[in-house]
Amino acid sequence: MELELALNRMAALCSASEHCESEIREKLKRAALPADDIDAVIDRLYDGGFLDTARYCRAFANDKLHFAHWGRLKIQQGLRLKGLPSSDISEALNELPEDEYREVLEKLLEQKARTLTDEDDYTRRGKLFRFAAGRGFTPGEIYNAL
Repeated sequence: MELELALNRMAALCSASEHCESEIREKLKRAALPADDIDAVIDRLYDGGFLDTARYCRAFANDKLHFAHWGRLKIQQGLRLKGLPSSDISEALNELPEDEYREVLEKLLEQKARTLTDEDDYTRRGKLFRFAAGRGFTPGEIYNAL
């Protein structure tokens, strides 16, 4: 694949939806683009405003909270796996609206509670706690919601 063609395709992809550097880099590697050309494409995407790590972190955090119902811990882990800067991750997590975050957790627990039947209160709370912890919510947040 030629450099200009790769740049145009990646710019179009980034225009349609948010992507991070690691995703673009992987796509270019699969297209068998040389490492120097990959770096050049990435640099030009940053210069053109197509790639922005802070913007990507905010979009990822909002999407995972509202659509996948993930907690801060799981969102943070997902962003770290993509190799994004810790400062951008922290900023994105701090920008999540606290009332919406709490509402997502409470709704998630209510839905799960409806599926639990014939359980004593201790067992029920334990299952709800483990479920929410698996979704990336902190013990303090879960305890307050229960």
